[in-house]
Amino acid sequence: MINYIWFGMIGLSLVCAAVNGKLGELSGAVMDGAGQAVELTVFLLGSMCAWLGFLRIAEESGLTRLLARALSPVIDRLFPDYREDEAVKGKICMNISANLLGLGNAATPLGLSAMKAMAEQARGEPPSRGMVLFVVMNTASLQLLPVNMAAMRASLGSAQPFGVLPEIWITSFGALLTAVACCKLAERRPCTGWGG
Repeated sequence: MINYIWFGMIGLSLVCAAVNGKLGELSGAVMDGAGQAVELTVFLLGSMCAWLGFLRIAEESGLTRLLARALSPVIDRLFPDYREDEAVKGKICMNISANLLGLGNAATPLGLSAMKAMAEQARGEPPSRGMVLFVVMNTASLQLLPVNMAAMRASLGSAQPFGVLPEIWITSFGALLTAVACCKLAERRPCTGWGG
């Protein structure tokens, strides 16, 4: 479906540019946008490598187990199915930590690892309530220190890359709270698609 939407937007842009006699400007804008995307990717690559390395060291050193114990009361309440599984709790903690730092790209492999561990416990059953909640929490994650956003703002010349922190805290906390509340309310209704 998303491919059709993108194709429609591109086609509409081409038609509008042809009607207005601005095909040359459109092709120039496409090339400029592609160049800026490459520059931004290279700019973010350093911070992504550093944070992914840090998260990997934390996992190998046992910091994830300590973090899992510290966050255990919250995680046990949100994910009661995984109370006894320190490995799954550690992966959930590392994913939440990456999201708190605003590292969505770094959080993705950690989230996939946690989801794989949860799926192994499910043994082919439909997604559990914990799996659904985990996906929802990743989608509406709380960001305390949005490193990627600050790096993008700095690359575009912002004098205060972290100047929008209060707004980010309010909106991301509100989104996360709403998402978790909706999941917890939905869990109270019987639904075979959520693991019974």
